[in-house]
Amino acid sequence: MKTPDEEDTLAGDGLCPLSDPSLPVPFEVEQSLGFQLRRIATLLGAEVDRRMEPLGLTDAQWKPLLRLLLDPPGTAAALARVCHLDAGGLTRLLDRLEAKGLCQRERSQEDRRVVNIALTPEGRAVAGQLPAILAGVQRELLAGFDEAEEARLRDFLARIYANTRAMPGS
Repeated sequence: MKTPDEEDTLAGDGLCPLSDPSLPVPFEVEQSLGFQLRRIATLLGAEVDRRMEPLGLTDAQWKPLLRLLLDPPGTAAALARVCHLDAGGLTRLLDRLEAKGLCQRERSQEDRRVVNIALTPEGRAVAGQLPAILAGVQRELLAGFDEAEEARLRDFLARIYANTRAMPGS
């Protein structure tokens, strides 16, 4: 994995094969929205991972804990849907979270096929720290933006998201 400095100098002399003006359609990778968004997401993810490390949480683990804290889906199937995981992936993840004492599974009394998920008291204490951590990262991410600029940025991102969702195959 490249460091952020290595990524910034990816093209070396500023040119990369895809920004060669002699190509039929010149394309500057570093100016591509996809490249820029991916670079930001990568750096942001690394920073969030760094801040979750003292809690002993991985990227895969803090997300369902936050969901269970803020908007408990109740069932394993619902948690898998909101976390974009398949049933097998969620089962393994819940095994790890249960081993850490952060959540518990319980079969529904009404329907034995349904598994309910809840935070344990320890899980609630750990998950309770997540909003402040994530808000701190967001504050730093938006440093130097005033309210109007932040609102415009959010509008632009929502529009890009809508455009992406409207693409064939999305």
